[in-house]
Amino acid sequence: MSEGNGTLRAGVASQRIADQLRERILSGRLAPGTRIIQDELAEELQTSRLPVREALRILQSRGLVTLRANQGAWVTQMDMRECELSYKMRERLEPLLLAESAPHLTDTDIAELAELQGHIEQTRDVEEFLVLDRQLHWATYRHHRADELANIVARLWDTTQHYRRAFTRLTGDQRSWIINAEHRLLIEALRDGDHRSAERILELHIRRTRVELSHHPDVFQTGAASG
Repeated sequence: MSEGNGTLRAGVASQRIADQLRERILSGRLAPGTRIIQDELAEELQTSRLPVREALRILQSRGLVTLRANQGAWVTQMDMRECELSYKMRERLEPLLLAESAPHLTDTDIAELAELQGHIEQTRDVEEFLVLDRQLHWATYRHHRADELANIVARLWDTTQHYRRAFTRLTGDQRSWIINAEHRLLIEALRDGDHRSAERILELHIRRTRVELSHHPDVFQTGAASG
């Protein structure tokens, strides 16, 4: 095997491990503050430490893992202020990403959004809601041509996932009708081609979640609603 092929295979292995760890973090199987022991992970995945180390560096670049020199790796943990700042960034950046995509949404896209929202309104399962909610919002962004912006927004979604889950479990049915109403307003504005209104609705949708999160400091306690 040539050196080039070896490097390529190592890169593929690292990305595969990074994808597996990302799924565990986003699903809540690895909660914020959890230590990731490289030797144990390498043994579990039947691989060497090198691709594990590289996978952790990939996840560090995405904000999901914190590496400390000579200490190890942990799933990144946020305090309320850090999470609030992430949501403030989303408030400003996601309407811009929507603006890049909205003019190119088709009737088929709008019909898919309505179908997704129908599924959201029917579920009472937090994990299913998180998946569907993410699908709906990213379906509105699918026609963007702003990869750098989309990568920043995706990182913000990933790094706040745990707190969104914990918050949803705490508030549940109390706020589902508000979420559904805002989603419906967003879809209607996109259907009408009223993109400025769609951007404002999205901004308010994210801002309201940020404000409500600020009233629930228990979400940021170590191990809160993990699972």
